[in-house]
Amino acid sequence: MNQEQKNEVIELLKGKFSQYSNFYITNTESLSVAQINDLRRVCFDKQVEMKVAKNTLIRKALESLDSEKYSGIFDALHGVTALMFSDSPKEPAVIISSFRKAVGPKETRPVLKAAFVGDEIYMGDNQLASLVAIKTKNELIGDVIGLLQSPAKRVIAALLEKGKKEGAAAEAPAAE
Repeated sequence: MNQEQKNEVIELLKGKFSQYSNFYITNTESLSVAQINDLRRVCFDKQVEMKVAKNTLIRKALESLDSEKYSGIFDALHGVTALMFSDSPKEPAVIISSFRKAVGPKETRPVLKAAFVGDEIYMGDNQLASLVAIKTKNELIGDVIGLLQSPAKRVIAALLEKGKKEGAAAEAPAAE
C-alpha cells in the first residue's frame, strides 16, 4: 500500500467517523471467511457499515479529527480490527450478540474491543451486555410518552367507571 492509498483510506475513515456518532471496534481474527461474510450480510441488512482497516490508519484518522476526544480508543487498536458504524447506538451490539448465539452457545467471537457511543467510550468485551441494553432515542421517547399517558388513562378509566355506576343507579329507580 503506497502513501497515496493510505491517505485515501484515512480520508475515507475520517468521513465515516464524522458521519456516524457511534462506532464499534471489533476483533474478527479467528472467524472463517464464511462467518465474516455472514456477519457482513447481517450488518448490511441492519444498515450497519462494516469496514476493515489497519490500526495505524484508524489511529491517524481519529487523531486528525480530535486526538483528545478519541484518546481512550487507541488502546483497543491492536490485532485484526473491523469497524462497525451505525446511527443506532445499540444495533452493532445486538448484531454481535445475536451472531454469537447463532454460531454457538459458547461463542465469543467477534470480540468487542471498544465502542464509541455518543461521547462515551466502552472498553472491552465485558461491556457488550450493557451496550445491548442501551435504549435508543425512539425507545426513550416511547417510554416517556407511555409514562405521560398512564396517569391520564387512569383518570379517564376512573371517570368512565364512575359514569357507568351513576348511569346504572339512575336507571334502577326509574324502572320501579
